[in-house]
Amino acid sequence: MAETKYIFVTGGVSSSLGKGIIAASLAKLLQARGFKTTIQKLDPYINIDPGTLNPYEHGECYVTEDGAETDLDLGHYERFLNVNTSQANNVTTGRIYQSVIEKERRGEFLGKTVQVVPHITNEIKERIQLLGKNHEYDMVITEIGGTVGDIESLPYIEAVRQMKWELGDENALVIHLTLVPYLAAAKELKTKPTQHSVKTLMESGIKADILVCRTEHELSDDIRRKLAIFCNVKQEAVIQSIDASTIYDVPNLMLEEGLDTVVLKKLGLPNDTIPNLDRWNKFLYRHKNPKYQVTIGLIGKYVELQDSYKSILESFIHAGAENEVKVNIESIHSEFINENTIKNKISHLDGILVAPGFGERGIEGKIDAVKYAREHNIPFFGICLGMQMAVIEFARNVLHLSKANSTEMDSVAKYPVIDLMEEQKSITHMGGTMRLGSWKCELTEGSKAQQIYGSSLIHERHRHRYEFNNKYKKEIEQAGLKCSGINPETGLVEIIELENHPWFMGVQYHPEYKSTVANPHPLFISFIKAAETYSKQKNNVKVAQKE
Repeated sequence: MAETKYIFVTGGVSSSLGKGIIAASLAKLLQARGFKTTIQKLDPYINIDPGTLNPYEHGECYVTEDGAETDLDLGHYERFLNVNTSQANNVTTGRIYQSVIEKERRGEFLGKTVQVVPHITNEIKERIQLLGKNHEYDMVITEIGGTVGDIESLPYIEAVRQMKWELGDENALVIHLTLVPYLAAAKELKTKPTQHSVKTLMESGIKADILVCRTEHELSDDIRRKLAIFCNVKQEAVIQSIDASTIYDVPNLMLEEGLDTVVLKKLGLPNDTIPNLDRWNKFLYRHKNPKYQVTIGLIGKYVELQDSYKSILESFIHAGAENEVKVNIESIHSEFINENTIKNKISHLDGILVAPGFGERGIEGKIDAVKYAREHNIPFFGICLGMQMAVIEFARNVLHLSKANSTEMDSVAKYPVIDLMEEQKSITHMGGTMRLGSWKCELTEGSKAQQIYGSSLIHERHRHRYEFNNKYKKEIEQAGLKCSGINPETGLVEIIELENHPWFMGVQYHPEYKSTVANPHPLFISFIKAAETYSKQKNNVKVAQKE
């Protein structure tokens, strides 16, 4: 393809309709046809990135290979496409304005009055086209955060209007995702919210090329015809997006609706291939037809909002399908775990994952959970802070260093087995200052980690400020908690594993960021396998022997 095509996904009526999943599903279909496709997210908030946002505000912060702290939708993009995203795939209003102001301070605008149009919109257009500049991709799909009519989104909508005019209809199109609600009292679907949403978009100078209608019930031909007439689109471009049992059904649903076909037709591209979704559908079949099930306790302090641990939850789905095991997640708030409640909350579980996080709230409950898993031989997986809690628990209860702690929780801890990283000690700004992105890790020969990965050198993504304190490394290892993964450049302990335990591992990095449908993460696969074995032994189910 000579020229990169641009597809914009906007939303109306309500947030959380699933623009990211629709964008990822369309990208998957186009990729399955042989087109090189990527997706980016434009977020209208003024934060430079979501790295400083509370998970209750915005869900998890997703980290890319190059160390960008980004919106959680980028996780969906990577999980669907099995292609790495980067800093260029997530743009915020804060970053746009920061760049424009820096240019103004350098005198790049030659004394001009700096305005939203053209300066802010030009910056937005430049960021949108950055991914297509070197013709690395045939298609760039851009998801616009928020809903049309939001004050924050107006510069993005204006930039899209300009790009459509500049590039022409065969090089750019707009997909508008909207809601067709069902009124139970009237027993009918209502199209008026969609009509108003499209009208608002048109007031900004943009005509939607394709409507994707989120609905709980099938859209009849009459409703599709009505939407087509009132919203100035062809009937074939009114696409139904009915509620699905899993987000991984959506590519197939969009294929049935012909979304990719309509897109190719409008962009003047050949429609002479059939999307190859064999691998995808094999995963989907295994996910929906498990041979066994396990219950994993996800222990954290943001469990009320599942988006806080989105990548972990999706990693369990990938690993579960790989093992043909249904993974039931039991979310347990660490603040409610103590000596009186722990047996009731944890004893029935087949595996325990102590989740990442920051701050001291709920850490004693996490430490109690680690202790229970260690003493009762329940498979245990600690991620980032979860690994640090495992080190603290071991120091306290095995080495009998009762005052062991992290300096994050206790700045004057008597035994700081977890301490602030040396390069972090002079940092005062919070945003983008942690150890971020992909780092090397060397695995000890013969360790469980090395066996699981099948390699002695791995690369994993990080997001942390505190680390294992190497002053206690020798003492801890001699007591049976082995440091089986080390960063060769910094000496940072990346992985700990407990001897004489069926499955007990903690990792300083975030393996959940690298798990995809096509490549489930090996640690999650191994953890779920261990949980299955533990469950079968506990329930006296015959465990299949490897030949």
